[in-house]
Amino acid sequence: MDIARSLEVILVNNLKANKVLVLLGARRVGKTRLLAAVAKKLGEKSIFLNGDDWETHRLLEDQSVANYHRLLGDCRFLIIDEAQEIPAIGKKLKLMVDSIDGLKIMISGSAAFDLHNQTGEPLVGRMYSFQLYPLAQMELSKYENKMETRGRLEERLVYGGYPELLHLENLDQKAQYLRELVNGYLLKDILAFVGIKKRDKILALLQKLAFRSGSEISMEALGKELQISKNTVEKYFDLFQKVFILYSLPGFSRNRDNEITKMRKWYFVDNGIRNALIGNFNKLNMREDTSLLWESYLQSERMKMLAYQQVWVSSYFWRTHTRQEIDRIEVNGDQSLQAWEFKWAEGIAKVPTEFRKSYPEANFTVINQRNYLDFISG
Repeated sequence: MDIARSLEVILVNNLKANKVLVLLGARRVGKTRLLAAVAKKLGEKSIFLNGDDWETHRLLEDQSVANYHRLLGDCRFLIIDEAQEIPAIGKKLKLMVDSIDGLKIMISGSAAFDLHNQTGEPLVGRMYSFQLYPLAQMELSKYENKMETRGRLEERLVYGGYPELLHLENLDQKAQYLRELVNGYLLKDILAFVGIKKRDKILALLQKLAFRSGSEISMEALGKELQISKNTVEKYFDLFQKVFILYSLPGFSRNRDNEITKMRKWYFVDNGIRNALIGNFNKLNMREDTSLLWESYLQSERMKMLAYQQVWVSSYFWRTHTRQEIDRIEVNGDQSLQAWEFKWAEGIAKVPTEFRKSYPEANFTVINQRNYLDFISG
């Protein structure tokens, strides 16, 4: 089953002449298919190049207007997949869009730090960036009814949303796919920058993060556990974000003394990657981390939904030194507050006393299995 991606319409609407549209995302989330879908929808003559192919490097090596005119001919739509693999790609793209009138360029990359380093300065004012995530529930909901969605919830909490999983026949195959994805594609981008000698440390750090997902993390303490410096831990965290494995939420405060603001909560973008790192694909009734999987799933799905609906809010968690806490807070453009607490098991959850006193105007909602689809599907 091929799922139409929510980002497709956004990309089509933002593809402009003499601009570069950048599609970012982890390996295997469906960037190549999405590029092809956009090209098909536009119906224009296009040239599709692959940055992993050395022939592409050869074709673009001569950095001259004459060379790029020869390459494109009368075509005015260029697509480059995995563009971060091409040396000096930013300068080459700038030369193209500045010199060839009417040219539309769409590129993808699975390593934001490399692609932005190469394209950022040369393409200032000429570039639009968007991120593609693993499949979102808002995308899947178009192909299944609510009963089917609820029946597949446990599998999605454990195995995540990578598109290829839809085509695998059983859970063992899905687990094997995720293990290979972690050890191959996702680590490839990190190791290319920090060197193969660091593989064991990187894996050990990722595994520790997997067990502590959804928690506030001390980088200094992690460094001591792994016998590496705090600065090295911070460097790795930065890399994990830039290859789209991790993201974080800061603590929310409006200058109340009791609120925690210096720490961040860290989450894996996809539960399947997290579970592959710790080697645990057990069913929920055999796990002790169901609440954590539920929280991580809801945070990630909410992030995807907001991105694809192009809704811009500031997102946080909230906790006090006396351990009162709220899982998610969003601040809208008008500075109004929305607060949510995530509960896997149904039950009554009250707004924390300190939060109610400090922010009486905030809306507070408990998200559970009965109402979660409204929270993540719009």
